[in-house]
Amino acid sequence: MELFTNQVLAGIATGAIYACMALAVVMIYQAIDHLNFAQGEMAMFSTFISWQLMQWGVPYWAAFVITLAFSFVAGIAIERILFKPLAKAPVLTNVAGFIALYAIINSTAGLLWDFTIKQYPTPFGSAPFLGSQLISTHQAGMIGVTVLLLLGLYFFFQYTRIGLAMRAAASVPESARLVGINTSWMIALGWGMATAIGSIAGMLIAPVVFLEPNMMGGVLIYGFAAAVLGGLTSPFGAVVGGFLVGVFENLAGTYIPGVGNELKLPIALALIISVLVVKPAGLFGRHIVKRV
Repeated sequence: MELFTNQVLAGIATGAIYACMALAVVMIYQAIDHLNFAQGEMAMFSTFISWQLMQWGVPYWAAFVITLAFSFVAGIAIERILFKPLAKAPVLTNVAGFIALYAIINSTAGLLWDFTIKQYPTPFGSAPFLGSQLISTHQAGMIGVTVLLLLGLYFFFQYTRIGLAMRAAASVPESARLVGINTSWMIALGWGMATAIGSIAGMLIAPVVFLEPNMMGGVLIYGFAAAVLGGLTSPFGAVVGGFLVGVFENLAGTYIPGVGNELKLPIALALIISVLVVKPAGLFGRHIVKRV
């Protein structure tokens, strides 16, 4: 029972990172109907920015806030410069843009900071949480930050004018334009928020996987999996999907013979395929009906 509890708690902690990444993926998907294949690299670059600030003597939480601000502005700039001109381009053109962005960011990070592994500090420490050996303070911190982020986004989208305008621009852009909402800038704000959320995932996972330009490759795949499982039209579903994927991959690696760390990802993806066969829109996604 202790082993089971330990694996569930560890899965929830890892799932918190997948949830942040899935949330960032869903926000951009809702804005432009495309998956951002460079989301992980954007998060990695932001994490390097925070690391560099700390190397210059900036305290952790000050570097954290500065990085969020940088990521928000950078996300808006990327949307304005690269993807706004591609708004009406074919799908493959957008895919090519995402792949190019992925390669540019990865290569730039390698040029600036090289590809050697670097240690990244944790503000929460690595001691057992509340004296328990089941979960560390860093893992508890990851869960807490994700929950606070989800609550903050819920209140933002439910009770603020800008949040409601962003929801309208994503769901019914034609109607939103008719009532005076600048849908183009709402999309840009969505990019900025998604980039900032992705940077949180990068800064939380860096103490676990260490910091280097390719650190977010596997996390992005799990983030995609979590977003699809929860539903690409549901931010709440993306978060739930992230926690489910984290718990399931840990339990599969522990209790299914022969799986181990090498086969945890295929097992998790097999679960997702099984769910999508029954619910193609994901657990919390909604079917999009278009009139023709």
